[in-house]
Parts: sequence; structure tokens; C-alpha cells
Amino acid sequence: MANGPRVTLDIALKRFPRLPVPLIEGLALEIAPSSVVALVGPSGVGKSSLLRLVAGIDTDFTGSILVDGLPAATAPPAGFVFQDSRLLPWLTARDNIRAVRPAITAAEATALLRQVDLETYADAFPRQLSGGMQRRVALARALAVNPDLLLLDEPFVSLDRALVTDLQRVFLSLFDRQHPTVLLVTHWPEDAAILADRAILLDGRPLRIVGDFQLEGKRGERSRAHIEQMTALISEHRTEATR
Repeated sequence: MANGPRVTLDIALKRFPRLPVPLIEGLALEIAPSSVVALVGPSGVGKSSLLRLVAGIDTDFTGSILVDGLPAATAPPAGFVFQDSRLLPWLTARDNIRAVRPAITAAEATALLRQVDLETYADAFPRQLSGGMQRRVALARALAVNPDLLLLDEPFVSLDRALVTDLQRVFLSLFDRQHPTVLLVTHWPEDAAILADRAILLDGRPLRIVGDFQLEGKRGERSRAHIEQMTALISEHRTEATR
């Protein structure tokens, strides 16, 4: 049964005062409940800015963004995983989770760490954790805020690809258990082919949709050959769209 909300974007205009060209103009997109949608595009194109709009952090735009019919700025806050973990260095993994939602108990925070396979590191400080483990704590922290809507902004950036594979396994397990609605920002087509149900290709200034793919097969059960085929398809379309 679907747990995640429907997200509807109808952005007429988003611009920054000092830039001559709008960042976004005339972008419409609907995200189905409990789907995992990858937003794929080159660095600097505006993917992270788009996530901030969906999160309701940035409200300076013309148009509407609705989360289950509510304006994003007044909807329940999304669980946000940023490009860096942003953990507070003086707090343990458990207390980093409680910092964003003080109402949860220590036991509940530990249970969230269990969901990302870090229960035994609940009392560890960020400096005692690897980069991949810090990202897992950040994911557990996002779940504490809102397990039904997750916004993942380049969650694998700067990690060794071997660590990425392990972290992807954690994400897939979580998606299968929780059924959240997920927006995953990445510039790696392979991340979309492994984790997503749908890949939206973004490029240009103003930002525009240059491709929209429904990815075949159940995420987590796709063969390596299938993943490579979809990765190649996304990469090829992106190259053609930017010529």
C-alpha cells in the first residue's frame, strides 16, 4: 500500500536577481505516490535548487508545488539528505537524530539507526564513522523528520563507488519496507538505473526536462545486464538532448 505523498510541480518562474536568465521557467512534473524518481543532470544545472523548492525551504518562485494537495511550504517537512552529511560533530549518531526531532526517545532513534544497519554505532561520534556511515546516519535523521517523503541530494557524492554499492543496498531495502515517495538528485545515470522507477533528465538554462523514462523491472531485482542497458539508454539520450 502506498505511504508516500503525491508531489505536483507547476513552476512558472524561478530566478535569482543577479542572473540574466531564469533558473526555471515553465516546468511541470507530477510524482506518483511511493515512487522513486531520479532527477538526472549535470552539476550546476539547478537540481539541488529544485529540491529546495520541493522541500519548501525556498518559497521565492511563481507557480505551485503541492504535496498531497498542500503547498510545499505548509506541508509536513520532507526528510532531506544533503550532499554532505551535515552531522553535528559534538553529538553521537543517536543524538544527531534526536537533534532534528527532540520528541523521539533514545530507543526510537536507535531503532532508526537499526534501519540503516548502524545500531551498534549509536554512541559513535561523526569523526569515528566512515563517509558512508555518516551518510547512513544522515538518512536515519531524514527518516526521523519524515519517512514518507525523502529528498536525496547527490547522496553518493565523493564516496568510493564500492561504498556506493553498499549504500545503495541500504536505500533499496528501505524503499521496499517504507514505500516513501523519493526524489533522488544525481548526475550518474547508473544510480537512476539501480534505484529509481523513473528517470527525469534535466538540462539547460532555464532548466527543462529533456527526457522522461519509466524504468523497466523492479528496483533491486534488475540484472547487471539490464542496469547497464538502461544506464546506456539514459546516457545516450542525455548526450543527444544536449547537442
